[in-house]
Amino acid sequence: MKKSSIQAFMLPSILLLLTACNDKAAPSTSNIASSTAATPVATDAWVGKWNGPEGTFLEISGNNGNYKITIQDLDGPKQFQGMNKGNEISFERNGTTETIQSSNGTDTGMKWLAEKADCLRVRLGEGWCRD
Repeated sequence: MKKSSIQAFMLPSILLLLTACNDKAAPSTSNIASSTAATPVATDAWVGKWNGPEGTFLEISGNNGNYKITIQDLDGPKQFQGMNKGNEISFERNGTTETIQSSNGTDTGMKWLAEKADCLRVRLGEGWCRD
C-alpha cells in the first residue's frame, strides 16, 4: 500500500474512533435529580398514625424528609413542621428543637406501651407505637 492510501484509510478510522469515544453524553441534571429523588429517606417509613395511651397519637404526613407532624395529647392536637435529620425527625415546639426517634415500648418510658416493639418517642414519657 502506498503512504497516501494508508493515510486515506487511517484518517477516517481515527476520526470514527474519536467520535465514538465522545458520543457518550454527560449525565443531564434531570437524570441526576431523578436518581437523587428516588433515594429513600429512612424516616419516610414513619409516615402514618402512631397511637399512645388515652387517645393520644402522633401522625406524620409528607415525604422526602419534609413532614407535617400532628401530636394529639390530652390538651388537644398541635401541628408542627418537621425535617429529616439522619435517622430522626427534627421539629420546633415552644421554642425548643425536639426530635422524633425510633424506639421500642419500654424505651418510651410509658407502661401502657411497654410490650410494643415498633414505636417512636420524643422524650421519656412521650411516645407512640404502631398497633
